[in-house]
Amino acid sequence: MIKEIHDQDFENETATGVTVVDFRADWCPPCKMMDPILKHLSESDEFGQRVKFVSLNVDHDQQTAAKFDVQGIPTFLIKKDGQVVKRLVGARPKPLFAAELQKVLEN
Repeated sequence: MIKEIHDQDFENETATGVTVVDFRADWCPPCKMMDPILKHLSESDEFGQRVKFVSLNVDHDQQTAAKFDVQGIPTFLIKKDGQVVKRLVGARPKPLFAAELQKVLEN
């Protein structure tokens, strides 16, 4: 499951564990391409219980996007216990995205 969050929720929602933050917009074709990939990963046995997936719409919640210098979308931050450990920009195939997540979980 992917939870939609807002500027005021961001710190609390990403403070513990491993969290994938999807900075996106409704009008963005690459963002839409990533939707089924993120949904599948969030519901998978491999990541569903170990990783929290959240989405932040940059059109509505610009403060957090500006804080993390999001210049292009989709941008994905992978946070571990509140700290950004990986930044990915642009759409990518599911196996590559899963491999990046796995690296974070192994460290």
